Amino acid sequence: MSALLLRGGRLVPVDGRSRTPSAPVDLLLQDGRVQWLGPGLQRPRGVDEIDLEGRLVVPGLWDHHVHMTQWAATLGRLDLSGTASPQDVVSRVRDHVLALAASGAAADTVVTGWGYRSGAWNPPPSVRSLDAVTGRHPVVLMSGDLHNGWLNSAALDLVGVEPRDAPLDEAEWFPLWPRLAALPGAAGQAEAGVVDALARAAAKGVVGITDLELDAATGTWPVRYAAGPGSLRVRVGVYADHLDRIIAEGRRTGGVWEGTGGLVTMGPFKVITDGSLGTRTAHCCDPYPPALQGDWPHGKQNISPADLTSAMDRATSSGLDCAVHAIGDAAMDIALDAYAATGAHGTIEHAQLTTHAQVQRMAALGIRASVQPTHLLDDRDLTAACWPGREARTFMFRSMLDAGVRLDLGSDAPVSPLDPWLAMAAAVHRSADARDPWTPEQAITAAEALAASTDGWGTVAVGHPADLAALDADPLAGPADDTAAAGRRLRAMTVALTVVQGRVVHDAR
Repeated sequence: MSALLLRGGRLVPVDGRSRTPSAPVDLLLQDGRVQWLGPGLQRPRGVDEIDLEGRLVVPGLWDHHVHMTQWAATLGRLDLSGTASPQDVVSRVRDHVLALAASGAAADTVVTGWGYRSGAWNPPPSVRSLDAVTGRHPVVLMSGDLHNGWLNSAALDLVGVEPRDAPLDEAEWFPLWPRLAALPGAAGQAEAGVVDALARAAAKGVVGITDLELDAATGTWPVRYAAGPGSLRVRVGVYADHLDRIIAEGRRTGGVWEGTGGLVTMGPFKVITDGSLGTRTAHCCDPYPPALQGDWPHGKQNISPADLTSAMDRATSSGLDCAVHAIGDAAMDIALDAYAATGAHGTIEHAQLTTHAQVQRMAALGIRASVQPTHLLDDRDLTAACWPGREARTFMFRSMLDAGVRLDLGSDAPVSPLDPWLAMAAAVHRSADARDPWTPEQAITAAEALAASTDGWGTVAVGHPADLAALDADPLAGPADDTAAAGRRLRAMTVALTVVQGRVVHDAR
């Protein structure tokens, strides 16, 4: 690995409490680590040098929940975000189809869209309404939370689903993803988008992700990195359909994936126990309002408690951590029971609707909360509609930290953009518009949000990984109690330099 001297950077304290950057120091990065740190270091012979000119240095940022193939593909998909009704979506699809015709595209070109949020829509979307405007084009639309799919008849036929008029829920939708990835043009679109997605991540100071894409453990990343050194550390998750193979190969959480220069490692065993708020399938103790209940008044549990415990026990005995998706409070109880029964290590993914007793139990079991703060901005109004009276028990970040639960911030990209600064801003201010912060008692400080975004690494020190970001502004500046200003500052943050394994992967100085 190459060596690099960074001259004159000021270290931002990353302990969740301190706020004042250090005086300028020099950092020697060598063999993938911070080897020396201090003022006035002499540059070793043959080592490149970069003058940071007083910029602020933090450990490289991590996004702990990404679906990279889906995120990359969305960069080239029809944007359906901001639509307020099925009619809005149909209108956008109609305009897109007309534009395709005007461009001379084939009449059977596959149309893929993403980003609608139908949780509060009544009546729900219908296949017939899509068919009326799409002609021969197979049309595949994905909800903003990825938990349901709305396909027209041509697309249903193409992927082998019987004719129907309703969108597909999780149990029907998730098994279709491999077939969707095989549709004409889909694979090329996604992989072309990965190059752009990696560059965007590096430009935000991101040095690592946990990739919970359904195909992440199939060797996707070694193929992506085969052409040259990668720009991102990746922990690849595995789902039940590939668990036997991963165990047979002897892979354990933290083990390096061959052919990736040490950048790709085995991540956790992922289980999706319930649905989502956006599809009104998150498994809750209390029912959804009658007008929004659908087929599952309390939401939907996708795996039985016994099967969840058995699967987690098998993964744990084989050296794998667990990542358990639990959004509703009923699903949370089942997930915590499984952790207690198996002694598994790992995370609750999302932990969106919780009780104070569940938070305390998470702390006692040593379970991390892998949370996506930007979701609270998207789900604010939907929560009021679907979980009335329970708003104070959603996104309980303050309660989790106070109880001793470690927070790992992420995006769930493409559900939210792969941008840790947006996530930090949402956790700190809990509003993205002119409205007052939502349940402000659950806000955390900018210092705590930064600490939750650096994979457990504190203030940069000798021995730390040579994975760093140099910022153009101090993320902790300003009064700690002015959350609106803190949110603006975090959202506007620019990254001058990102370094992974001691190698520059982004330079905007």
